[in-house]
Amino acid sequence: MNYRRDFLKTSLLLSPAIFCPKLLFSKPAQQKKVLLLGDSISIGYTPFVQDMMKHLALVSRPMLPDGSAENCEGTTNGVQNIRRWTGDTKWDLIHFNFGLHDLKHVDPATGENSSNPADPLQADLKEYKNNLKQIVEELKRTGADLIFATTTPYPDTVNNPLRDPGMSEKYNRVAVKIMNRNNIDINDLYTFAKPRLQEIQLPNNVHFTEEGYRALGRKVIDRITEHLEYPQYR
Repeated sequence: MNYRRDFLKTSLLLSPAIFCPKLLFSKPAQQKKVLLLGDSISIGYTPFVQDMMKHLALVSRPMLPDGSAENCEGTTNGVQNIRRWTGDTKWDLIHFNFGLHDLKHVDPATGENSSNPADPLQADLKEYKNNLKQIVEELKRTGADLIFATTTPYPDTVNNPLRDPGMSEKYNRVAVKIMNRNNIDINDLYTFAKPRLQEIQLPNNVHFTEEGYRALGRKVIDRITEHLEYPQYR
């Protein structure tokens, strides 16, 4: 899927905030600081959120030294890196998601993606629950307003890596309970995407078309603007 990676990288590099990082801090002081944390799904909608909110907020995500977007992956990686991602910035709002990597199968010897149903999940439901609790505690320490995005659905025939059918729902149920206990708002991207997968998702894939990412981006913007008390983007 090199074309997809090329599209995501090109889209992010074309975003003014990524092309010239100094622009993030040269905007008027009243602009809110927003951090997006998540896997490749969030990478896909990040440039749309940045572009459509450029006059309202400074929208950032973790970036690699080469200028490409960092994939936050699953909760195991999240526990290890959450403090680095949040850093010393005083974030007004953090929109985050973990789950799609946790529920995939991996080779226990190498840790690489696997299509073998006998191989374990990257983080089973118990591990996911414990890891996500730790991540939430770290995020709460930032003092930022928090929004959790549910894991998006995918077709039953996804391979390389293998993701078993129906796992998004199971992981989302665990995550929603944690968020409710911590009074964290939920952006239900799963429910939004589920009835329109044929229109916005790539065939036999967890990823989305350009228009699909734009649609997800608008849902993210709607929730962010609600929390920041801005008029919703129209």
